[in-house]
Amino acid sequence: MTVTYTARVANARFGGFSQLLLLWRGSIYKLLWRELLCFLGFYMALSAAYRFVLTEGQKRYFEKLVIYCDQYASLIPVSFVLGFYVTLVVNRWWSQYLCMPLPDALMCVVAGTVHGRDDRGRLYRRTLMRYAGLSAVLILRSVSTAVFKRFPTIDHVVEAGFMTREERKKFENLNSSYNKYWVPCVWFSNLAAQARREGRIRDNSALKLLLEELNVFRGKCGMLFHYDWISVPLVYTQVVTIALYSYFLACLIGRQFLDPAQGYKDHDLDLCVPIFTLLQFFFYAGWLKVAEQLINPFGEDDDDFETNFLIDRNFQVSMLAVDEMYDDLAVLEKDLYWDAAEARAPYTAATVFQLRQPSFQGSTFDITLAKEDMQFQRLDGLDGPMGEAPGDFLQRLLPAGAGMAAGGPLGRRLSFLLRKNSCVSEASTGASCSCAVVPEGAAPECSCGDPLLDPGLPEPEAPPPAGPEPLTLIPGPVEPFSIVTMPGPRGPAPPWLPSPIGEEEENLA
Repeated sequence: MTVTYTARVANARFGGFSQLLLLWRGSIYKLLWRELLCFLGFYMALSAAYRFVLTEGQKRYFEKLVIYCDQYASLIPVSFVLGFYVTLVVNRWWSQYLCMPLPDALMCVVAGTVHGRDDRGRLYRRTLMRYAGLSAVLILRSVSTAVFKRFPTIDHVVEAGFMTREERKKFENLNSSYNKYWVPCVWFSNLAAQARREGRIRDNSALKLLLEELNVFRGKCGMLFHYDWISVPLVYTQVVTIALYSYFLACLIGRQFLDPAQGYKDHDLDLCVPIFTLLQFFFYAGWLKVAEQLINPFGEDDDDFETNFLIDRNFQVSMLAVDEMYDDLAVLEKDLYWDAAEARAPYTAATVFQLRQPSFQGSTFDITLAKEDMQFQRLDGLDGPMGEAPGDFLQRLLPAGAGMAAGGPLGRRLSFLLRKNSCVSEASTGASCSCAVVPEGAAPECSCGDPLLDPGLPEPEAPPPAGPEPLTLIPGPVEPFSIVTMPGPRGPAPPWLPSPIGEEEENLA
């Protein structure tokens, strides 16, 4: 069974992982204690032979061999090779678990699309889910030793109720030398099509959804088959194993303690047990043992997948979902927070402190700025904030006086200039240019200029209080001037449109 310690490390605290060091089942000690004892036994045997068996000449030669092995053992890239290998194996291990065929999505679709409370409808739903479970059993007994021990033959599958005897005959009569885990999926498709013809599945969209979920389920079964077929390349596993074994074979000799009287460099201390060498062996060999356990998670190790448990769970919940729970609904009633504007579930005394904590609004929610830094700035090259009107800027430049009063001539011209410089369309500008009626043969006089920009032009006069619009001349495409009649009085322009300049002059007057 999988070793689960998640509840032990739910909260980070002082020495949180120290409680896990004493666990035996699924631990590194259980995996590595034999290899560690063998390494320590060989090391102690060489040390005893150096101290008590070899002659003086043989000791000198052994000492040179120790120095040589210790010098060149570091050339073996053990940590580099092991790191990549274990990363590959762990990623592969988790990907294989994600490919476990779980029927949860499929059973929800079957319960919602295959209708009928009679025995015929119930038989359709249960048979469909039994075919899905049969496909999972067939693929798992092909890749998992634990499942194969449970169902060693097809007869055991029939006796377990995953397959009928008639279905077994069809399964065995199908002439194919390949793994036939996909056969129940084809039966599922044929049975779903028959249910559609009988009206148990009411439309083609529901049938399409059902077959799509079946394909997802079948795809996971196929991926398990491919993971079992395509292993990590053997050369990679061999390189890692040879690198580790050769490194610690060199350490058996190169990490021996030599006689301090000989004056060898870094051999001033004589101990019997190589503590740090044993720790290094524990880490590196333990790393290889992790990869060895995870490279095939369908075995019977402590941390391998519980495939037989998954078979039992999947079969039971799928039958409950499509049979006992089919069309089984509770009475609809108003929930507890029906009239609440802000629904919030209650807290217990152990969690009420979380209610007092403010909700997260964003990482910039608490940033404060000075008032002057929050003013929008103009993008047209003028200084000052965007909310300031151009007139405020010009009036700050000109001296204040009687002429700058709201009713003075300079104030009116300044206000007219500022309003004229606002967004005015070409159509409104063209309509404001008028030519007076003149005698025949005389040159027309048109006033299209700006009274402020052209000092020779008089100020505009106020229009008469009432009466029809005067006749004006506007340039035409053929004749130099045409007499047209302007329309009647116009209403006020919408506030989102700029006012023509002619109306501005009237307002100024």
